[in-house]
This record gives sequence, C-alpha cells and structure tokens, in this order.
Amino acid sequence: VILTPVEVMGIFFFFFVLMLRLFGNITGGHIAILSVVSLIFILGEYGKNMGGAIGGTLIAVPIVLFVNAMELLVAFLQAYVFTLLTSIFIGVAVEEHHGHH
Repeated sequence: VILTPVEVMGIFFFFFVLMLRLFGNITGGHIAILSVVSLIFILGEYGKNMGGAIGGTLIAVPIVLFVNAMELLVAFLQAYVFTLLTSIFIGVAVEEHHGHH
C-alpha cells in the first residue's frame, strides 16, 4: 500500500534532487568568483596608500582564475556524473528481453 506512492514520488523527486544539486554547484562557483572579485574593490579601498586597486587586482586576479578553473573542472565532473547516472537509470528502467532461441 505504501510502496507504490513512495516509488512514484521517488521517480519525480529524483530529477528534482539532481536539479537542485546541479543548481547548488553552479551557484556556489559563481558566488565564490564574485566574492574573490569583490576583493579587488575592498583591497583597493584599504590600499590607497600602497598603489590603489592595483594591489587588490594583483591578489584577486590569480585567485579568480584558479576558482574559475576549479568551477570548470566541477562542471565537467558534474556532466560526467549526470551522464553516467542517466545511462545507469535508463539501463535499469529498460528491461531486457529474455526470450529463448
């Protein structure tokens, strides 16, 4: 009695959970990049006596490039995992024909 509704909900919630996971990874990477880019302006305000925003830029740009590379790596990893999970679930969902020859 309980198994059928749970299975039906699992089918629909599975895709929703995957969507939230992907959204969280993408949003996390973007927030990290925006936070590091904001260092340019913060350090520029603090370092007016030491070269202005140039000091903040010299610190923030390599960090932004590193975080951007990490985000690209995570994107490729997510694409691989989603492709793998999709192929596994399609393979499980499609029943093979076990006919006798």
